[in-house]
Amino acid sequence: MKKRYPVRTISAAVLTVLFVVFVLVRVFQKKPSAADLVLLNGDVFTMDEARPRARALVIRGNVIEAVMTSDADAMAFVGRKTEVVNLGGAFAVPGIIDGHVHFNNAGALINDANLMTVADEDGLRREIQRVVPLVGPGEWITEGLWGAYEKWALGDAGAGQAASAVPWRPHRRMIDGLTPDNPCFLCRYDYAEWLANTAALSAAGLEKEFLEGMETGADGKPTGIIFRPSPAFERLSAARRPKSRERLLEENRAALKALREAGIVEIHDIAVPDQTERFLELERNGELTCRVWLRPDLSRAAELKEAGFRMGLHPGTKKESRRLRYGALKGYIDGIMGTHGALFFEPYADRPGHYGHWRRHTSDDPEMKVRNMEKMYGFIKTGLEAGFVPNVHAIGDRGVAEMLDLYERLKNEGHDLKGFRVIHAQVVRPRDFPRFRALGVVAEVNPYHLSDDMRWMEERIGRERCRGAYAFRSLLENGATLCFGSDWPGTSAALYHMHPKYLIYAAVTRQTLTGAPEGGWFPEQRISVEEALRAYTVNNALAAFEDNIRGSLAPGKLADITVFDRNLLEIDPREILEAEVLTTVVDGRVVFRK
Repeated sequence: MKKRYPVRTISAAVLTVLFVVFVLVRVFQKKPSAADLVLLNGDVFTMDEARPRARALVIRGNVIEAVMTSDADAMAFVGRKTEVVNLGGAFAVPGIIDGHVHFNNAGALINDANLMTVADEDGLRREIQRVVPLVGPGEWITEGLWGAYEKWALGDAGAGQAASAVPWRPHRRMIDGLTPDNPCFLCRYDYAEWLANTAALSAAGLEKEFLEGMETGADGKPTGIIFRPSPAFERLSAARRPKSRERLLEENRAALKALREAGIVEIHDIAVPDQTERFLELERNGELTCRVWLRPDLSRAAELKEAGFRMGLHPGTKKESRRLRYGALKGYIDGIMGTHGALFFEPYADRPGHYGHWRRHTSDDPEMKVRNMEKMYGFIKTGLEAGFVPNVHAIGDRGVAEMLDLYERLKNEGHDLKGFRVIHAQVVRPRDFPRFRALGVVAEVNPYHLSDDMRWMEERIGRERCRGAYAFRSLLENGATLCFGSDWPGTSAALYHMHPKYLIYAAVTRQTLTGAPEGGWFPEQRISVEEALRAYTVNNALAAFEDNIRGSLAPGKLADITVFDRNLLEIDPREILEAEVLTTVVDGRVVFRK
């Protein structure tokens, strides 16, 4: 017989089930707790394979909580205290990481003299007029680097002026009237000639005294030109008053402002101890608006090991940090192309018999002529023992090959080469392209060098060797991991832009800022905008051992975001130079809005 249940029992059971269902529905329909920041109405390119495109980002604290294709879904996270940013359809990407910056020098070209494009009296006067109000009475105005673009104008693809043109030389009378209260000691881009105004000569006791190394005019009086090296140069150098700490901090603040306005969320900085101390002060003051991955000189390996530092540790607390921390150690094989210092297997085309030179880390010989990689090997081994990987500057084809040889030696000894970098990798022999992947070594490149350096590259090394210069497509096709850095503010011979639009443009078009040459310089080496963005985001995070927490826009990753005013993937490449950054988010905080 079929068992029957009392009606009241059935009713109670049904009610219980209905109540449980109701509670579960209410739980799952409950509005999520409010986020701290919500970005809506965006064209979001996440660099995350699971969800490459999105419309909205939800951020709690410093972490991305949700990536959404619907603004309505994102609005569910908005509460009374949520900061909401309507992107208005703007193009949002993972925060741009600049893999190579000399921050210590960057602010000086903003708040001190920048004469790199100056080669006439009007230009000199305009720049000094700009700087005088920034530095205050009694402060020295220094450096400047005049004449860097005298032979080749900014944006020149290589035509240049006649090689016999007489270089411009300034005179102290050009600026004396502008600088009665500011001693000026300004250098030419090659540091061979300097200009001292009357205030500087007076400070050095040279207004009426003549020392070797001083140029005099037809009237027998000093013109202000000082040659280096010379006793006069040494006297002026000794008299020059160093910049105050506050002035250096102001330069740092100017550089940080420029970085956030360019959408840079992190820099891999070529660190010097004094600047590291200023970073600590800026951090304490809440003024450090980008992440910093410090790269001290490789020669400091033993010192850092003795002090108990390793990669990832904060320079003040020695605790793990994601904001200000030590990264790799930077070494040098050779010099730079701008001064004929890059090291090649064959001599320079415009300097027969000259092959470049070894930097101080790789030779004990005072004339830098004797190959000696053992010292570099020793520095790297000490760094590895202390917990630091090496990132080494190598520009000429021999410099790159020697560095790959040394890395191969370390790999054969059993070392994992993850995070090891060849910095610049500027000119590479065909046989060396596959070695980057084989060794697992990162190629850290500087695309804007291409737009600037092509003015003299073929003159220096000839067209055939230039086929392996800035060869980003060949590196990628051979499986190399490519990461981008600006090398901001540049070298003594070149002014390098830091805004990512310049680097992306250079990599995609292989042209100068004026669009020359038509079709691009060795156009077969062009790469896509997407490949350039990957080198700027995911790959730079990977090169810093942090791709698991940064580099793409995905739930659980740190909230670092750069927003451009147009979709870089869809516009004409020439239009990239017109792109601007609208918003920069670092660690979940909006640090810049245009």
